[in-house]
Amino acid sequence: MTAHDCCADPKQKLLSVAAGRQRIMDAVPVLTATEQLHLKSAPGRVLATPVVAPVDVPPFDNSAMDGYAVRSADCNAPGTTQLAVTGASFAGAPFDGAVAEGQCVRIMTGAVMPDGADAVLMQEHVERDGDNISFSKTGISAGMNVRYAGEDTRRGDTVLDAGTRLSAAGIGLLASVGVSEVSVTRRLRVAFFSTGDELTGVGATLAPGQIYDSNRYALHGMLSNPAIECYDLGVIPDQREAVRDAFRQAADMADLILTSGGVSVGEADYVTETLGELGEINFWRMAMKPGKPLAFGKLDKAVFFGLPGNPVSAMVTFYQFVLPAIRKICGETPREPLLIQVRCAEDLKKAPGRMEFQRGILHTNSEGEMVVSTTGLQGSHVMHSMSRANCFIHLPAECAGVAAGEQVDVQPFQDLY
Repeated sequence: MTAHDCCADPKQKLLSVAAGRQRIMDAVPVLTATEQLHLKSAPGRVLATPVVAPVDVPPFDNSAMDGYAVRSADCNAPGTTQLAVTGASFAGAPFDGAVAEGQCVRIMTGAVMPDGADAVLMQEHVERDGDNISFSKTGISAGMNVRYAGEDTRRGDTVLDAGTRLSAAGIGLLASVGVSEVSVTRRLRVAFFSTGDELTGVGATLAPGQIYDSNRYALHGMLSNPAIECYDLGVIPDQREAVRDAFRQAADMADLILTSGGVSVGEADYVTETLGELGEINFWRMAMKPGKPLAFGKLDKAVFFGLPGNPVSAMVTFYQFVLPAIRKICGETPREPLLIQVRCAEDLKKAPGRMEFQRGILHTNSEGEMVVSTTGLQGSHVMHSMSRANCFIHLPAECAGVAAGEQVDVQPFQDLY
């Protein structure tokens, strides 16, 4: 592929966000290598194999309340009922015996149900006098306030499927069935760098015409994930050999390579030339704002993404295209973006033609209704619009603006982690 072939033709038809995402998802591979991890090391990792429960949860019938374990048949006679307390069952210290007619056992939450008992009276409904209790509650049935063995999980059940990203709740679920280790997809290796003589590192003194390299730091933040191993290759100068060496180094060490900038027509010809020499690259003009130019392809065995140079454009294209690809490569079960419909608290300006991802603040108004507002200026260079936001407002390509009070689709940032 020549450098000319790599360039994004300004007359090229714009590709929809959905079509671009589908092309990427169809093309990216799934990691097959796995590793075995202890549960404490597994949060955020993706299960490579399903997990089957080796035990019932709970493993025995137990009380859901502090109170008294009784025989329901003893408890529904008219008037006040009296029962003799014959012992106690505590969590970890079961009652050694059986409940006979006219008897009960003091029991605590989580304690084993004694043989013969089939219900639990809440202690608030009981009066105790020495070794006897009395109560007048009726309608006591078998199973009242009892948690049965296997009620949560039964032995042999699949508790988590392959492709599940392990949350704190998932880790707790696995621990509850006694699973201490899991097989997970190995960590995804990602190499990223910036190119350009105008870029300098944070903390350095800016020379005339220079800017700080914010994109690389934003990429590092977006890649901070237990399932990812990052390699920051820094800023690569505008030199053909330096760029070629950086791409070769990245391809040797990584499964995924990310760059930002230099993907518009006429920008950094040595970058497109090098990509054309070393890999298989497609340059697309996306029907979206911010973030029209996007490069996608392969360098050796590594997947490649070239993101726009404007910082907000780079972040939006990362979240809409790279993140879904990362999830698939890591073996996570693919899913559509989470969108909720809420009322817009203000007018939104938009011209038809491209899908827009405006940065918004999802909040509850004084009437208790969930609404969304923008973060103000929406330029692709305005990082404040991202740092203040907690959601993307999705405005379809055909949309010509939104009036206050109309419904819009919102993607919460919680969906992006």
